[in-house]
Amino acid sequence: MRARPDGAPAARKTAGPVCSEPDAGDVSACRRMSTNVQSSPREGIARRGIALEIFTLSWMTVEATVAIAAGVAAGSIALMAFGIDSVIEFVAAFVVLQAFRAEQAGRPAHGEQRALRVIALSFFVLAAYIVAEAVYALITAGKPESSVAGVAVSAAALLVMPSLAFLKRRTGRAIGSQMLLADAAESLFCAYLSATVLVGLLLNAALGWWWADPAAALAVVPLVIHEGLEALED
Repeated sequence: MRARPDGAPAARKTAGPVCSEPDAGDVSACRRMSTNVQSSPREGIARRGIALEIFTLSWMTVEATVAIAAGVAAGSIALMAFGIDSVIEFVAAFVVLQAFRAEQAGRPAHGEQRALRVIALSFFVLAAYIVAEAVYALITAGKPESSVAGVAVSAAALLVMPSLAFLKRRTGRAIGSQMLLADAAESLFCAYLSATVLVGLLLNAALGWWWADPAAALAVVPLVIHEGLEALED
């Protein structure tokens, strides 16, 4: 800092407008600075939401593939229902991801309500499928085989999904995203579903209770219907 000829120190230059007492020409610049400061935390949290949805898509891809393949191989209705539910959860996560990306790009998200109605309809169709298959299995005494892969994927989901639901709920509350909060509820529902399926699979494998598999499938029907109703309300 150089001194002026009279010995007084020279005034330090500022890189931008001073917002304490801005001139008329600096008002818009100050407002932009304030907006950027306020929006930065939200943008960071929104990026966290995007990361959570990308992880959900990856996880649901693996979960659906393993559950459906294991369900077909073992003749397990509960595993098939679990795998189909994972496909629906994948679609729901994709809808939320698109909404976040549209918000970041500053454009409106189209088709969200239509997608949610399709998801709700999918849950109702899944509930009807479970009831039909489970009742048929109980009447015909169709005995599913034990499935190590089914036990593994349902146990893994039981560990992963509660943590994922917690992170989604915290992020959704931080930015006021009802869609992310609804997706958090779906992740928690997936944990309940995996626990029910796991119990049925273990009873069948350990005790030979073949009826535990269709019974476990029937036990998740109220949860599936509830999720369909929730999707309609969103």
